Amino acid sequence: MARVTVEDCILKIPNRFDLVLAAGQRARQIAAGSPLTVSRDNDKNPIVALREIAAGNVHPEELEESLIKGLQHYVEGDMPSDDELMEFLNEEETLKGQFSSSNIKETELALGSEISDDELEEEIDADITTEVILESDE
Repeated sequence: MARVTVEDCILKIPNRFDLVLAAGQRARQIAAGSPLTVSRDNDKNPIVALREIAAGNVHPEELEESLIKGLQHYVEGDMPSDDELMEFLNEEETLKGQFSSSNIKETELALGSEISDDELEEEIDADITTEVILESDE
């Protein structure tokens, strides 16, 4: 049984760090059930991955692309289309117009509930005082 050395693989992938990433990715693919391109010879997945890289049976570019896709969290389909985005912006503008400060003041006048801040504070203080007195009587 021949052992794979890093020197055999460096000819295919010159950077040792890239080699480690590629071999690790291929080992994960093998563990997930990917078909082998060399005989296993009772070796573990990382050794089989290195043997495949040394033999040139796997392409480093494909392993790199697979690794990148596996680490991505952004899915391109999550972004809204241009039409959906424009519809959202139009709805937002409509809502801003409905809830502008002038509309709120007009609504208060229509309901007859225009109360100054001082009057509101006095009403709240009176309610609190009444509650305190009622609780102390019990």
